[in-house]
Amino acid sequence: MRNLDKYKGVIPAFYACYDEEGNISPERVQSLTSYFVEKNVKGLYVNGSSGECIYQSVEDRKVVLENVMKIAKGKLTIINHVACNNTKDSCELARHAESLGVDAIAAIPPIYFHLPEHAIAKYWNDISETAPHTDFVIYNIPQLAGVALTMGLFETMRKNPRVIGVKNSSMPVQDIQMFKQAAGEDYIVFNGPDEQFISGRVIGAEGGIGGTYGAMPDLFLKLDEYVKAGKMEEAQKLQYDINSIIYKLCAAHGNMYGVIKEVLHINEGLKLGGVRAPLAALTKEDMTVVSEAAKMIQEARANYL
Repeated sequence: MRNLDKYKGVIPAFYACYDEEGNISPERVQSLTSYFVEKNVKGLYVNGSSGECIYQSVEDRKVVLENVMKIAKGKLTIINHVACNNTKDSCELARHAESLGVDAIAAIPPIYFHLPEHAIAKYWNDISETAPHTDFVIYNIPQLAGVALTMGLFETMRKNPRVIGVKNSSMPVQDIQMFKQAAGEDYIVFNGPDEQFISGRVIGAEGGIGGTYGAMPDLFLKLDEYVKAGKMEEAQKLQYDINSIIYKLCAAHGNMYGVIKEVLHINEGLKLGGVRAPLAALTKEDMTVVSEAAKMIQEARANYL
């Protein structure tokens, strides 16, 4: 059996960090990475949805990963999402990620065209072959990708020895159970939807990767601690409070990741910039939502930590 312990735990999805002109800021990437090291999370999921990956160029995504690795290598487990909407660019990012020594690469299926499953499998396997010494994680997010990971496709992908599991961001918790039961202990399933962290963990997910973890990693670490200790009443209460924070983060006119970055500015002193168009920028009125969300996180920390 493979040793998957380095993937088990709380793994925040990394945010895109921009300078005042909207370009990737190496300094801000390093600052955010240092913040996560200090918070003692298990690892980072880089260049995924939270990193606004589909709006980044290949070069942008290389710069992000290079600067994450300058700080995190040897300190955090790093999973780098490499999927682009074509095989050529995805393979280039996979080669680059392996050259930097990441623990794993990950990929959603190609979007827009609804490809047959054999074409999706070939896409993933072609990417994986480009990074032959690196683990591969399937990213299942059908509500955004438009394609779901079926049990048949998962069975096909498990023939690839580098495939170690699934980042499951589909909404049915049952999917986690199905993937875990089919694959067994030699594979890992990550809970994706942050709002159901405890549900995913209870039904079989050994870790979680989430886009709101970064705004409050210590609260998710506490939640994971409760689950591991079997303190389910405490876990439920904290999950409810976390969910209230998430609903607030989603309540602005502008994009949620813009809200999170401003919350991190208030609570942690981090300057990460805004979001990249066509994601909606925050409005002046959104700062009320930002302030309320920041305060809710402060209050939850006072109550649980």
